[in-house]
Formats: sequence, C-alpha cells, structure tokens
Amino acid sequence: MDLALEDRIAVVTGASKGIGLAVVRTLAAEGARVVAGARTTGGLAGLDRVTAVEVDLARPGGPEQLVAQAIAAHGRIDVLVNNVGAVTPRLGGFLSITDADFEASLQLDFLSAVRATRAAVADMLPRKDGAIVNVASVNATFHPDGLVADYGAAKAALLNLAKALSQELGPHGIRVNSVSPGPVETDLWLGEQGVAATVGAAAGVDPGDVRAGATAAIATGRFSTPDEVATLVALLASPRTANVTGANYLIDGGLVKTM
Repeated sequence: MDLALEDRIAVVTGASKGIGLAVVRTLAAEGARVVAGARTTGGLAGLDRVTAVEVDLARPGGPEQLVAQAIAAHGRIDVLVNNVGAVTPRLGGFLSITDADFEASLQLDFLSAVRATRAAVADMLPRKDGAIVNVASVNATFHPDGLVADYGAAKAALLNLAKALSQELGPHGIRVNSVSPGPVETDLWLGEQGVAATVGAAAGVDPGDVRAGATAAIATGRFSTPDEVATLVALLASPRTANVTGANYLIDGGLVKTM
C-alpha cells in the first residue's frame, strides 16, 4: 500500500538508534523527507532523504531548535514523531527515586514531546494539516512497575496529553495518536546498560534469563522489533488514516490481556 507520504516533511526525535532509527528509515523509504534529531547522529550518516541534526532534546529549547531547522530547510512540517526517551530501572524502590530522577524522566520522556509538539503545532495550524505520533509505552498503563515508576508516570502523562490535544486540534486538521510498545529489541532493553543487564546484575542472574522471564508473558513468545513499531508509526502518520486521532495502539505481542 502507498502510504501517501511522498515529500511529506517529517521530524523524528531520538532518531539515531532503536525505534527512532527504524522510524526514520521507514518514513524515508515511503518518500518522506525526514529531519532526524538526536544527541549523536552517526547512525544516520548516508541515509537518503534524511537530514541529521545534533541536538539535546532534554534541554529546554532543544526540541524547538529541531523543529525550527526543519521548517527553515523545508518550509513546513507535516509529521512529528515524538520518540526520544530513556528508562533507568530503580532497583532501590520508590524511596530511592529522587526529585532529580523524576525531573530527568519528565524532561526527556514528556516535556521534550510537549516542546516539540508546541513548535510543530504552531506551524501546522495555519495550514490545518498535520500528524503527530507519540511513542509511549505499555508501562504508562499496564501493571505499573515500581522499577520504572518515574518512566511510567512520564509516559502516562504523554498519553493523557495526546488524548487532550486530539480533541482540541482535530477540528483544525491535526491528528494526534500514540503507539505503546511492550518490550522491543533495542538497547533500552538489551544493551549493555539496558533493563535486562541492570536487573540481571542486581539479581545475580544472566541478562538472558531476565529477557526469558519477560518473554514468557508475551503471547507471541518474542519481543517486537523496531521495524514493526516503525511500520505502525508510519501508518498513523499517513493520510491513509486521516480519521484516526486520539488513539493509542499497543504493539506488545499480546502482553496486555485486557480489552
């Protein structure tokens, strides 16, 4: 299916690896022109139809800078994908999570999206056209996990904001949707300092055993891939789904058992 993204201008945050990089590649393959923002951009080198921008998206002004560069280069922004995020397992429980920890999670996992969205919407409103897709997480709502309490709270805020914005911006031709992955084959879960390694080290078990435990709760018996998440993001960014807004799509291999 042609997703009708040819020459659409897309901004992707947290774009240098994992889900973000997969989204960049998928949108570019569909013909979009992608402005890809991350603190380091080596993974984006040589990609056709992609402009890489080095930017600290957790810093106030960083997301606005990224959106401004996209508009300066292409004259507009049609699609915003709020993907940037990170998680630190809090092995000491709630009492070990400081205000600074919560602040850091909110800055990167929530406020970066708020700032990018504000800048993008200001450009989209006069044209009454645009699509915003947030990469949230099952941790926003599913069995809230004390190990990632600050991360889950930030992602829950992101889902709530997306729903509110869909109501405000829908009459103006701007759609806002979310994608909530379960475990994905990325560094966030499987890297040297990822969830599996961190939890495994604390429990004295192999990271592979941590992964196996997480996989056991998934109906398909495996993690999602970044490309699978990116496909769902691209579909929601596409005019083919022009009457879909305020939705949150799970991609979790059947981890969530409720309706």
